[in-house]
Amino acid sequence: MARVAAAVRPRLARAATVARPRVTRLAQAAKPQLRRVTRPNTIKTWQYTAGAATAGLALAAGVVSAAGPWDATGQRTAEREWAAAQQRTGGADHGRAPRTSAVGPRPAPSAPTVLTGLGGATTAVQAGPKAPNLPGGKALAGVLGPLLKDPGLGARHTASVVDVATGRPLYGAGADQALIPASTTKIATAVAALSALGADHRFTTRAALEPDTRELVLVGGGDPTLTARPNAGGWAGLRALAADTAAALHKRGMRQVTLSYDTTLFPGPQVHPIGVNPNLAPVTALTADEGRTDGSSSGPAPRVADPAADATRKFADFLAQHGIKTTAPGPSKATGRAQTLATVSSPPLSALVERMLTNSDNDIAEVLARQTAVATGQRADFTGGGRAIEAQLKKLGLPLAGAAFHDGSGLDRADRLTAGLLTALLAKSGDPARPELRPVLTGLPVAGFTGTLSSRYTDGAAGVVRAKTGTLTGVNTLAGTVVDQDGRLLAFAFLSSETTDPAAAQKALDKAATTLASCGCR
Repeated sequence: MARVAAAVRPRLARAATVARPRVTRLAQAAKPQLRRVTRPNTIKTWQYTAGAATAGLALAAGVVSAAGPWDATGQRTAEREWAAAQQRTGGADHGRAPRTSAVGPRPAPSAPTVLTGLGGATTAVQAGPKAPNLPGGKALAGVLGPLLKDPGLGARHTASVVDVATGRPLYGAGADQALIPASTTKIATAVAALSALGADHRFTTRAALEPDTRELVLVGGGDPTLTARPNAGGWAGLRALAADTAAALHKRGMRQVTLSYDTTLFPGPQVHPIGVNPNLAPVTALTADEGRTDGSSSGPAPRVADPAADATRKFADFLAQHGIKTTAPGPSKATGRAQTLATVSSPPLSALVERMLTNSDNDIAEVLARQTAVATGQRADFTGGGRAIEAQLKKLGLPLAGAAFHDGSGLDRADRLTAGLLTALLAKSGDPARPELRPVLTGLPVAGFTGTLSSRYTDGAAGVVRAKTGTLTGVNTLAGTVVDQDGRLLAFAFLSSETTDPAAAQKALDKAATTLASCGCR
């Protein structure tokens, strides 16, 4: 096996372990350890050994399966190649994705691979209902209980911890009480979309020609990652679609067309109930770069008022560069007689889910809710998307009592989830019988490294926690996974409402999560 160093792939904001080139011997290092917490009066949450950053990147034997974005050694091929190109070495540099905090995590030494090769065995986790290393409920209550009483967590807070390998609940505090989940709703959206569509599903944008009228229709297929940028970066490119379309028109001897666009895949209101907001563009089946006007790729940004019209105008400009003149575009609907001239397709749904979770991308979340609705026969609008998510989770046998879905992103304050449902979603995503759900785990932000956790946990706990954040006014949530001191992969969810100090709430949630990772609570 190869020595590994943590690395972050900037383009997709993913994180995984990467192999160091031309090293053949395993580093002489013990299993990464946090300082063990065994009883409440010995908690030292923020004290770690230098190898701690690798612990949070582990997936247990009961979680890793032959399906998913892994190569034969359990490493992400792309991550390894990127690390090799950057000439990273163990103990020198974690690497940092764009727009992360200037204060980076402490470097960790080289360590053994933390993802088991497919089909291989590991002694880190003993799966099964009688696994001897499971944390005890009383011990967890003694450790987490005082932390969850932190005033920063507001008047209402709930918690749940489960063992991923067995699905066994280990700790609960109001775990069946439904609270506002904020962006942790995206975990439910991801599970629903992946189970309904499959991890390999792609969304296709096409240019179709009406043979009788010479009308060229840009047909939106609901790809939220379609881009008009010169470097598509692996996503579907509007420029490539225009080039192929122009070539097909030239073959037909056509130099001028009537241009229109079709967004009928998603009927109903486009503007979220919260109104026009920099966190989300109007939701439509045709958009380029999420309608952003500032060149950004994630986070709040000014948006165009009509993403479909904007994307089609850009498409017209690209056609003009290839000698095709067009009329000013307007809305239309492609008929059954329309001849498809060219298409571009998104990366697999697995990649979209990872990008959504890592960056807490509201635009992708709302489109995936609608795509789930389309796949299951619901109306593809905000209401239908919520119904489709709920119905899909019900098919999976998940605990939905008290849950309410009004959107896919968690921006709607009418959404309700329980901590128990969130941990059940994470455990289901680790089920070997459900390999299509694995991107839910691999897409979670890594503390101190990627996405919405890139600027958190930088004082020693980086790499230990992988979790989805959630923040609205008066609401702070966190749900994800940690590997405890006995090698168990645990899923956790902490929800708090009526908070008054977002910074204090965030600090309390982070402390609870990292304390769970440092726990040898039996």
